Amino acid sequence: MATPSRPVPVLFRPLPKGGRLLKHLLLIGFGLVMLYPLLWMVSSSLKPEELIFRQPGLWPSEVTLDNYVDGWTALKHPFGYYLWNSAVVTALSVVANLVACSLAAYAFARLGFPLKKLWFAVMLGTIMLPHHVVIVPQYIMFSKLGLINTIWPLVMPKILATDAFFVFLMVQFIRTLPRELDEAAEIDGAGYWRTFYRVVMPLCLPALATTAIFTFIWTWNDFLSQLLYLNNPDNFTVPVALRTFLDSSGESSWGPMFAMSIVALGPIFGFFLAGQKYLIRGVATTGLK
Repeated sequence: MATPSRPVPVLFRPLPKGGRLLKHLLLIGFGLVMLYPLLWMVSSSLKPEELIFRQPGLWPSEVTLDNYVDGWTALKHPFGYYLWNSAVVTALSVVANLVACSLAAYAFARLGFPLKKLWFAVMLGTIMLPHHVVIVPQYIMFSKLGLINTIWPLVMPKILATDAFFVFLMVQFIRTLPRELDEAAEIDGAGYWRTFYRVVMPLCLPALATTAIFTFIWTWNDFLSQLLYLNNPDNFTVPVALRTFLDSSGESSWGPMFAMSIVALGPIFGFFLAGQKYLIRGVATTGLK
């Protein structure tokens, strides 16, 4: 005689329509609160400079594009010059991080070498080391190498795979890949290098996209390192160039600064939207087995 089946307990009951509506309203309100600074900056960039702080509301009483025109030509070079400098530094950093971190991650995830677990633990320990602790020794080292006021202090750490977060991200992703793929490639005569770029890397596209997006955003927005190493206005990047609009002892150009800040956000939004689906897939699948 068959035993009667027990009802499966429901852990998460769907909310009633009124509850779902309230939840969506709360999320929309929270999203507007988070977007308010950005909306205020967009509104301020369209106001005459004398009205920015007199009329702090979002809706401008008078709309003008003078801030964009003045901001583009206010500095020593047109603002596109600084956008290009940032693009060069960011592109080199993204490529260097992708190559170096993927190689280090493949070594930790697939290869065997002495003290592998110890070096992996040391690598993870560097994540907890604040950047401000090492910035003075790094500056002294790059100064003795004669690299101050060049882009190499900003790019060289990426070449050496010093971003342990991305190494760990890729290690966790590579560990989810079946080892049978490596064994099949070895049977076909592939060595470590061919297995790396023919088998492992094509499957790591979500993790690579995640690394590229975060590296792009963090490098493009980095201010402290670029301010420290770039002293010549000809080498200024976007964050350092935006700082020159403000003068603590004289008059600050708030309107042009807000306008150029909006322009500087364009590449970030574009790069993020282009790789959004890979970013979500990489974050969602990293660490799962």
